[in-house]
Amino acid sequence: MALAANLGFPRIGAHRELKAAVEAHWAGRLDAPGLAAEAARLRAAHWQMQRDAGIAVIPSNDFSLYDQMLDTTAMLGAVPARFGAVEGEVTLAQYFAMARGTADAPAMEMTKWFDTNYHYIVPEFTAGQTFRLASHKVVEEFREARALGIHTRPVLIGPVTWLSLGKSKDGVAPLSLLEAILPVYAAVLCALQSEGADWVQIDEPILVTDLTDEQRLALRKACAIFAATGPKVMLASYFGALDDNLDLALSLPVAGLHLDLVRAPGQAAQIARRAGDKVISLGLIDGRNVWRADLAEALQTAGAAAAAHGADRVQVAPSCSLLHVPVDLEGEAELDAELKSWLAFARQKLAEVVTLTRALNGEDVGAELAINAAAAAARRTSHRIHDPAVKARAAAVTPADLRRRSAYPQRHAAQAARLNLPAFPTTTIGSFPQTAEVRRARADHRKGLLSDADYTAFLRAETGACIRRQEALGLDMLVHGEFERNDMVEYFGEQLSGYAFTRLGWVQSYGSRCVKPPMVFGDVRRPTAMTVDWAVHAQSLTDRPVKGMLTGPVTMLQWSFVRDDQPRAETCRQIALAIRDEVADLEAAGIRAIQIDEPAIREGLPLRRADRDGYLQWAVKAFRLAASPVRDDTQIHTHMCYSEFNDIMPSIAAMDADVISIETSRSDMELLGVFGDFAYPNEIGPGVWDIHSPRVPSEAEMVTLLRKAASVIPVERLWVNPDCGLKTRAWPETEAALANLVAAARAMRSGTLSPLPVEAEAGTGRPAAAACCGA
Repeated sequence: MALAANLGFPRIGAHRELKAAVEAHWAGRLDAPGLAAEAARLRAAHWQMQRDAGIAVIPSNDFSLYDQMLDTTAMLGAVPARFGAVEGEVTLAQYFAMARGTADAPAMEMTKWFDTNYHYIVPEFTAGQTFRLASHKVVEEFREARALGIHTRPVLIGPVTWLSLGKSKDGVAPLSLLEAILPVYAAVLCALQSEGADWVQIDEPILVTDLTDEQRLALRKACAIFAATGPKVMLASYFGALDDNLDLALSLPVAGLHLDLVRAPGQAAQIARRAGDKVISLGLIDGRNVWRADLAEALQTAGAAAAAHGADRVQVAPSCSLLHVPVDLEGEAELDAELKSWLAFARQKLAEVVTLTRALNGEDVGAELAINAAAAAARRTSHRIHDPAVKARAAAVTPADLRRRSAYPQRHAAQAARLNLPAFPTTTIGSFPQTAEVRRARADHRKGLLSDADYTAFLRAETGACIRRQEALGLDMLVHGEFERNDMVEYFGEQLSGYAFTRLGWVQSYGSRCVKPPMVFGDVRRPTAMTVDWAVHAQSLTDRPVKGMLTGPVTMLQWSFVRDDQPRAETCRQIALAIRDEVADLEAAGIRAIQIDEPAIREGLPLRRADRDGYLQWAVKAFRLAASPVRDDTQIHTHMCYSEFNDIMPSIAAMDADVISIETSRSDMELLGVFGDFAYPNEIGPGVWDIHSPRVPSEAEMVTLLRKAASVIPVERLWVNPDCGLKTRAWPETEAALANLVAAARAMRSGTLSPLPVEAEAGTGRPAAAACCGA
């Protein structure tokens, strides 16, 4: 009999209960036992939900208070020295300090998990580093589930992925530490076996990337230790195809292999024929998107695999952890019935897994398959999806539509004359604190307790106060604060045709930060202007330039659940045309600078190098299409959060933004080195304040960072700004940090400081990773 399996479940809760509990703990309103109790309640509910759905293989240790990579760091006792010595187990305070920093210890870096919008905490490595078992979380949660009568398959991030995604601090090669960490993994596996675990899931998504010989050898060593140590291992790869790593994966001494058959359906037949006595886990249900599966097509794949390999050695599963989708569609009462019939969230995806498994085992699921087929047919033929005018406009785009009127040097001169900014001009990335009052007003307006007129008056007052604060601080280029916006993607999606929205469709981005991605179900166009009134109002309150603030087409695509019935490049072109119309309207209204944020452009880069050029070509074209209609003297800004730009610098330069702001403070300006090596030709704003950490950097810290930046980038092309938007920060720390930022810029203008060198990331020759929360 085939088994229904799951790789991981959303831990935040259907109503973001985990977010509420964690933030209450940070605020001192909930003690550690209270947080532990709420976490245990959520785990129990999720395990029971999966068992009730008919899932036979239920994961444990997929739950985390912040991040699974950070959990692994704690398990291995790999706590950087600045967070204090580890005596016994890593404490809850140390755990959260690593993620968020303290007044005295900057947080560990944070970056994207492969090509998702989920962020992980980057491990740090030093020569001679020692490791020991310093967290028994994985064993405790297995035991916790067992006490509830639920036998689980514990989940661990594999050692090669953990090492490969970490950062050397002093030149040590991360994989050289493998021999030191494998005994800790072995101890964990032995402990799980002694508790009764018969299988363990070890996630090695690094298997779908271009592996080095060293990584291949490391995988062989690790799996040999696993095979000789504890429970059977289900080795899980996801987010792509094994391709040239297929022979390696099949040769590893593990009992099971999980495959992502959504991203790479073609690998199923070959693996089924060659898997020998391994159990193969068929990732047939999309763990990254919200559309219903085509169960008839999935059943064909599953049936062929079972016929070739034997149903008793087959599991049916999602393609990856369901962490990346919302919890439950049933709470979406406001979605119309037709659109809702096209969707499946985590709970519904479990039902799809079970239906496929039952069908594979010969049970009668004809009714379920008929309902699924009818929904798929209705979606394909719905008039709501296709807009001929949008398709015709996208098809008519020409190369001339992708070019500014003049090259950057001519534009720079025109913009300097129009804007009249000082050296080291100061600005922010876009959003300002969304206070409790702002959130309450938005909620009251949504509930009908605050009229449209009163809500608009409130937002105008907040915008005016924000402009006055920025003027008082001495910022040179201002923003309106974005108080009317709930999320930088959702806000725009709400005003575009072809988008739909949920009420409770939250997914975790990082830590307690959750986002509610909109759904692109049809062709996209802009019915009317989206931001012009707010930008014009803000500009009317000050003589200083106010940036128009837009989200770029690639980020609108990446941070949405995107239709899967046409190429992503086509959807992105449609979004770019909608943003292009907004750019033109902002300029016509007198806005002198327009920021088109693209924090997700690096995130969308395919995991395999061979696939990257095609993506970069259409992504850069989409940005240029959106940004190109303006005059030379209108300044186009962009913001990017994800780092490791060294592989895509030509594409970043090809975007031809007048000013790019990037996150660099956590990496101590290391990231900027690649811009210097490339001789990036336009203006750059390297972030000097890590807004992801609840600490206020001093003026001296910021001056040090700027001096390093000035050693790489000509001073006439340097801007001064925070790392990212300030939406999640409070006003007192915001004003204190911005006062220091302005003072640092003025100190640099004095010309009495010598630049400091920027070093590449130790031991790798590449810049360090940065984080992104969205501007």
